[in-house]
Amino acid sequence: MSDVRAPTPFRFVGCVELREMLGRKAADVQQLMSGIEEIPVDSIYYHTHSYFLRYEHGPSLFPSDFATWVAVSVRDRVLSERLGLIDPFEFRDVEALRAAIVATIDDHLKSLWNVPRVIHGEPFEFVSSHIIEVDLDLSAQTLQEFRDQLSTVDRSVLFNHICEAKIRKGRHSGDFILWIGSEHGLNLPDLATRVAAIQPIGLTLEGIRARTLEIVDHWLAKTVPA
Repeated sequence: MSDVRAPTPFRFVGCVELREMLGRKAADVQQLMSGIEEIPVDSIYYHTHSYFLRYEHGPSLFPSDFATWVAVSVRDRVLSERLGLIDPFEFRDVEALRAAIVATIDDHLKSLWNVPRVIHGEPFEFVSSHIIEVDLDLSAQTLQEFRDQLSTVDRSVLFNHICEAKIRKGRHSGDFILWIGSEHGLNLPDLATRVAAIQPIGLTLEGIRARTLEIVDHWLAKTVPA
């Protein structure tokens, strides 16, 4: 089964991120919440999903710039932990993610007498970003070819086919899973289900790559004739 050829090859597409400073900052948690309520959706995306593109090995335990700033600069351990529990990948769109972050901060502020402010470091600076795709002229038509390409492609390829596909392009399973399970691809729904079970929270893109390769390698080992 490792040499079954898909009717439609998978094309690996990378991306580059163009950043835009919005000229807005927050010096306390109340200002942070107000900013999150009002900034463009692309800025929410930058501070949550694009976080995984910027950090290869994961800079902290937190899955967003918001949680990291609250932990490092404001030193509010309770709020940072609550924000850290919000998994950006659980939401089907960024507006729903924005609402969850705002609700968490608002609930936290209601329990306090004073608004937590910057203690160490700089105010939070809101940034927006736009993603431009880069065709790498790389493709795969069998599972083995897919595995070999996946093991070496740039991290931006992972981001484009996982985060961008799910959130901005509406392909909620992600491109890898869709191609593996689709009749237009490898038509391996059981394998697609196993890859889909990977929980991104707590993993970097490299971690997701490693887990995907582990699952595919196990599948290949079972299907290669003795």
